[in-house]
This record gives sequence, C-alpha cells and structure tokens, in this order.
Amino acid sequence: MKSKKYAMVDTSRCVACGECTHSCPKYAISVRNGCHAQVDKGICVGCGLCGKNCPVGCIIFVEREER
Repeated sequence: MKSKKYAMVDTSRCVACGECTHSCPKYAISVRNGCHAQVDKGICVGCGLCGKNCPVGCIIFVEREER
C-alpha cells in the first residue's frame, strides 16, 4: 500500500552515488545519465529507506495529490 507521501530528489545536491537505488525495495529510483537520481512516483511507496541511506541528504518526501 502506498503512503500519502513519495520521495523526490533535489537534483542540485544529488551526487549520483546510487545508495538510494540499492536501498529501494520497489526499484522506484534510478540514476539518470550518471548525473542524478530520479524517482518514479507511481512506483514509490514512501517507505523512507532511500532518504535514510542518502549520504548527502538530497531526498525529501512530498504529499501525493488527491485524485
């Protein structure tokens, strides 16, 4: 079940280390062009593991929009 929040990456701070991709149990995060991570919010369940494992703290959690 998805939470009311999902992960978002501050691309200006991301160092593309890949720690978030390895910690995501749903494989919702990928590193794009070796530059920064990107979250697929449709897959992200908001578990928070990526944020806990990010060494530079560039992952935040934002509220999902209600449909």
